[in-house]
Amino acid sequence: MSDNQLRIVWVYPDLLSTYGDQGNVLVVERRARQRGLDVARLDVRSDQPIPTSGDIYLIGGGEDRPQRLAAERLLRDGHLFQAVNNGAIVFAVCAGYQILGHEFVNDVGQRQPGLGLLDVTTVRGEGERCVGDVLADIDPRLGLPALTGFENHQGVTHLGPTARPFARVQLGKGNGTGDGTEGAYNDTVFGTYMHGPVLARNPLIADLLLKLALDVNALPPTDDRWYEALRNERISAAQQPA
Repeated sequence: MSDNQLRIVWVYPDLLSTYGDQGNVLVVERRARQRGLDVARLDVRSDQPIPTSGDIYLIGGGEDRPQRLAAERLLRDGHLFQAVNNGAIVFAVCAGYQILGHEFVNDVGQRQPGLGLLDVTTVRGEGERCVGDVLADIDPRLGLPALTGFENHQGVTHLGPTARPFARVQLGKGNGTGDGTEGAYNDTVFGTYMHGPVLARNPLIADLLLKLALDVNALPPTDDRWYEALRNERISAAQQPA
């Protein structure tokens, strides 16, 4: 965070914004403002350069062709790499998560290069599509409560040695590998298959992003009653017998 202003960048809303993922940027922005922070939000379309001065970059999900276009343009632009090298935080969902990896299978069945910001590789699953509510335990090192979200993907994402599983599923498929992992992260880059939008269901993840961007260990408390009601309702629904 520089110049006492938190800069939040929503990456390619014209290509990557399915299942209400734009709600993630709204939640981060609101929770920052609730703490009295001066927030600048920038929605960057796919025909615009990615700024390198952002503090938190949010990337949503998308259909197969928009995902390919987004990956091509982010690679060509190159500025997200520079932002991460500058210490920026990145949080990506579903198609955005796959783009952060080394490669994924695109809409024409070819292996598409990703950004390599996460040590993961995605292939197309041969079985049933992963669809439905998910409940998972987030890596204890992150100090967060259970993860709740909604997944809808055909991809199977394999983690390399430098990527940590973001969570381990109690219910749902997660990365689709059968090993119980969901998402991946390293020090400053996070990926998950969870929609919801996931940060509305899990506001303490948004707070984690803020703490990392601000380089602080704690934030002032906020009124989380609405978020907790939503979380409890979705967790209860996920636990009901099918």
